[in-house]
Amino acid sequence: MQAKAVAKSVRIAPRKARLVIDLIRGKKVGEAIAILRHTERGASPEIEKVLNSAIANAEHNYEMDPDSLVVSEAFVNEGVTLKRFRPRAMGRASQINKRTSHITVVVSEKKEG
Repeated sequence: MQAKAVAKSVRIAPRKARLVIDLIRGKKVGEAIAILRHTERGASPEIEKVLNSAIANAEHNYEMDPDSLVVSEAFVNEGVTLKRFRPRAMGRASQINKRTSHITVVVSEKKEG
């Protein structure tokens, strides 16, 4: 049994979010939250929100025990890119890509035994 939570179009670059997501993949839920709280990266609070949502989904929708949950899957996909322009010298402009992410966290109950 699995419970999932997805945050779409989060304004953080996928490359930066993946660095944080890799830290919690396969960990117990309590340990994953502790890691996210002590990681000083911009993506940490956003990923923590998604993780807490996945835990709540597991508890309320599937009646799983929150103490026995493990982060079974965690990944970041690229969302839409907001394109902006910055003025440059001699009347030119250069494009700035503001990237977004779709963050997915799947939790499941750890097998006893």
